Amino acid sequence: MFTPPGLGYDRAITVFSPEGRLYQVEYALEAVKRGWTTLGIKCKDGVVVAVEKKRISPLVDPETMEKIWKVDDHVGIAYAGLASDGRVLIDRARIEAQIHRLVYDEPIDIEVLTRRISDIKQLYTQHAGVRPFGVSFIIAGVDNTGPRLYMTEPSGAYAGYYAVVIGAGSQTATEILEKYYNQNLTVNDGVLLALKCMEAVIEGGLSVEKIEIAIAEVKTKRFDKLKVKEVEQLIESYKERMK
Repeated sequence: MFTPPGLGYDRAITVFSPEGRLYQVEYALEAVKRGWTTLGIKCKDGVVVAVEKKRISPLVDPETMEKIWKVDDHVGIAYAGLASDGRVLIDRARIEAQIHRLVYDEPIDIEVLTRRISDIKQLYTQHAGVRPFGVSFIIAGVDNTGPRLYMTEPSGAYAGYYAVVIGAGSQTATEILEKYYNQNLTVNDGVLLALKCMEAVIEGGLSVEKIEIAIAEVKTKRFDKLKVKEVEQLIESYKERMK
């Protein structure tokens, strides 16, 4: 497509820059980078997901600010970026999971779910009149192949990970994961490593109001968000070990 001189390449999603870049997609990725820190860790016996929660106003009820969402019994999603975009895609993920159960009478494979959501994201990078979804997902759970961990980008690209971080504190937390992660971690070890990462990025230190945690274990094949009391106990245990 010919672009007249003076027309900004970032004004239309269907126009490539001379360097082969789609600026609107890159702007969507910037929205993710400004989001709350979100991480996932794959362990030998399950997956751990942890999310930073910021209280944007003292009048907001923190219990209504969910950052980790259960999609089906065995899989959940955490996100960084625009909350409204995330909510719409998570609703779609739930529909895809239920359609798969009804058609095949089995839980959806986590990579299949990731690919379907990524396909929708990619579709919104190539049509005029729409914009990319400004949200990245960490999709985690347990299926017939074991624990699985994926991350999707606004472009529709996705990949499997041993550990991954998105959001504002991703650089700091990634450095910690690269230093301490190994594939023999248990879920309990993964929770402690997640708390170590979050401690480094959360302003004012760890507290139960500032973090949300979910785990999926191979033995149960269930993705469950931890209750407030459980998170509080884990934080206390972590602080005792760090003394």
